[in-house]
Amino acid sequence: MKILLVDDSKTMRNIQKSVLSQLGYTEIEEACDGVDALSKVGAFEPELLLVDWNMPNMDGLTFVKKYRQSDKSTPIIMVTTETERARVVEAIKAGVNNYVVKPFTPDLLSQRINETLEKVAA
Repeated sequence: MKILLVDDSKTMRNIQKSVLSQLGYTEIEEACDGVDALSKVGAFEPELLLVDWNMPNMDGLTFVKKYRQSDKSTPIIMVTTETERARVVEAIKAGVNNYVVKPFTPDLLSQRINETLEKVAA
């Protein structure tokens, strides 16, 4: 499965990559912000996106809205420190399929990925 990690923190991308490889996912592309991600989705064609909310240049919510204009079905998990209910609702309305709050455990990330993929497959 091809997964795109969108996060301005190299450390956070490395943590996510480590968890994903433990889960057996090896086709991983990284983007440092929404602008970078938009430039990569066409060629990479991800099957799952893990997107941070707060990033420079283009934040995760703006990226999700732009991405959803051309791709309505690829699952997106927002990985963020934003916990306020209104923000979670806003992200879901924008097209996010699931939500993981930082800091997270490998088990929680794994659980959210599995939940999301099961929901999409149903």
